[in-house]
Amino acid sequence: MSGAVAPEAMQSLVPHKGAMCLWDEVLAWDADSIRLATMRHRDVDHPLRSHGCLRAIHLCEYGAQAMAVHGGLRSGGQAAPGMLVSLRAVELSVDRIDDLPGAIECHAQLLVDGDSGWQYQFRICHGSDVLAEGRAAVMLQPAHEATPTMGPASQPEGTP
Repeated sequence: MSGAVAPEAMQSLVPHKGAMCLWDEVLAWDADSIRLATMRHRDVDHPLRSHGCLRAIHLCEYGAQAMAVHGGLRSGGQAAPGMLVSLRAVELSVDRIDDLPGAIECHAQLLVDGDSGWQYQFRICHGSDVLAEGRAAVMLQPAHEATPTMGPASQPEGTP
């Protein structure tokens, strides 16, 4: 239940594919936390880049994806689909991250694990420098039941 995860396995854990899968590797994880690393912030074709740079605010997406990777590992497959509904106490210490040499790392700690959602605390660092930290909450999407189609018996009166 703990240990590293190979980079090629990362995309099987989250709904994000291709360049939108922001983490390169899981360094360690257990039932309550995860530690990841990436160099993708340096990619000139990063999907979140605008006007030639990648803003620090996007570290919130890195934190949210850390949650999804952890959820996938905990479930033994892909993370349950969900929606980021809250960011709290987010502190950013830099303006941009694309100019940082070397890897950035995230440590995410599970705070609440409920049937309808998760809450995590995350901290993203570059070496010993904290780039971002905060809390994020995800509301899990309920499993969708098959939507019945309107057959002749369910059509309103007077319709063909």
